Amino acid sequence: MRYRPCALLVAAAGVAAWSAAPASRAASAPDLDRLTTRQAAADICAGKLTSAALVAAALARAKANSDLNAFITLDEAGATKAAAAFDAAHNKKRACLPLGGVPIVIKDNIEVAGLPCSAGTPALKGHVPTQDAPVAKQLRDAGAIIIGKTNMHELAFGISGYNAAFKTGAEPGVRNAYDHSRIAGGSSSGTAAAIGARIVTAGLGTDTGGSVRIPCALNGCASLRPTVGRYPRTGIAPISHTRDTAGPMASTMADVALLDRIIAGGGAVEAADLKGVRIGLEKTMLANLDGDTDAAFHASLDKLKAAGATIVEVDMPKLGELNGQVGFPVALYEAYDDMVAYLKRSGSGVTIEELARQIASPDVKGTYDGLVIPRKLPGPNDTVVDARPAYDAAIKTARPALQALYRDTFAKNRLDAIAFPTTPRVAIPATADSSSVANFVLFIQNTDPGSNAGVPGIQVPVALSASGKLPVGLELDGPAGSDRKLLAIGMALDKVFGRLPPPAAH
Repeated sequence: MRYRPCALLVAAAGVAAWSAAPASRAASAPDLDRLTTRQAAADICAGKLTSAALVAAALARAKANSDLNAFITLDEAGATKAAAAFDAAHNKKRACLPLGGVPIVIKDNIEVAGLPCSAGTPALKGHVPTQDAPVAKQLRDAGAIIIGKTNMHELAFGISGYNAAFKTGAEPGVRNAYDHSRIAGGSSSGTAAAIGARIVTAGLGTDTGGSVRIPCALNGCASLRPTVGRYPRTGIAPISHTRDTAGPMASTMADVALLDRIIAGGGAVEAADLKGVRIGLEKTMLANLDGDTDAAFHASLDKLKAAGATIVEVDMPKLGELNGQVGFPVALYEAYDDMVAYLKRSGSGVTIEELARQIASPDVKGTYDGLVIPRKLPGPNDTVVDARPAYDAAIKTARPALQALYRDTFAKNRLDAIAFPTTPRVAIPATADSSSVANFVLFIQNTDPGSNAGVPGIQVPVALSASGKLPVGLELDGPAGSDRKLLAIGMALDKVFGRLPPPAAH
């Protein structure tokens, strides 16, 4: 783990003030187990808490949980300096900011000025950007203190977070906040583990096929995969320009909505009235569930009905077939050109061939060497075929058909959302086998279709499993562009399900 100085400036320009800062400051120890992003900002604004105290507590908990492997870079010096500067400015009666003084984390494929941006791969560990990616800058301009860059599945190509290249604990791989012997999920593994372990209340990840939703489901945090194009993608190491997006991850859906408002603009979102909300249930998304997930999901449906929501069974013919024609062809084909362009634009000085040579994770190494670099796709009987024909068919035919299927399903059934278990299983043991192709396909079975259609989805923690006390998540996918309505529904779900209890001390 590196401890690197970084000049962090908290810019107030262009950010609307919430309220005036009071003169008094009470000495108060932050309760990290219960604090939310909104509460932290409010307490700092009111003088009940200093940014320095909250950042110090977050850094201390990060170091105490080094066996999570949640961080690639923990910027203790830079964050401490930034918090002190924030408090000094705040004491001069400067207006409060939406994230004023609140510590957050950023996935290590999103550029932050002065900190390495490795994308979880050895070839880029020395790449230090000079500018923030727009999504990071917007949070920093809103007053956030970035305490570090989080670990991830290498190059974002996986769902386990089992990355042996970067670790601070004795065992490799990002570990689950609720059971350190299990996976954190991926690819935004470290951000989810840091939020689940109550190190911070919020952070950023990225999502191509489930990468902010899967780890939040497994670590008990909330997240949004926004409609593709809602957030700027500049300054983010890519997989696929068709599918990639940054996504906010936080302690509650209300906190996720706050981050979305800062990044995307618009007024405050209010919790929806669930009476009259129509939610679809598609039976193919209920396959392969373990007993704990099945029980928790159906119990969550009962709670939604009791709160006034209407559950409607729907049929989405050829959903799996269309999704299969889009997913791998688009991601694997675009990964080459998009990464070449990023490496050139970023000024890292690394070529894609050098990047591939140094990949540490066997699953990602196999994907790059066998498919991405030669521009191939898996074919029948363990063969490979040229990727371009399948990619062209995906972009011209299959993806528009998948998008039409979603539009028609929402419209025909007058749905606000489609509900399903975010992952079909709770977190599995963290071993090299957790990165198998079979586990990859299993864990993205429900998150991938909406990703390929470009629609928004929210992940909401609903329960701890009966047998292992591991988090279980519920996802709601909505029509393209319905992000704010989904967030309003998610905020209502905060009240229905409450917040999961914090992990037991390890």
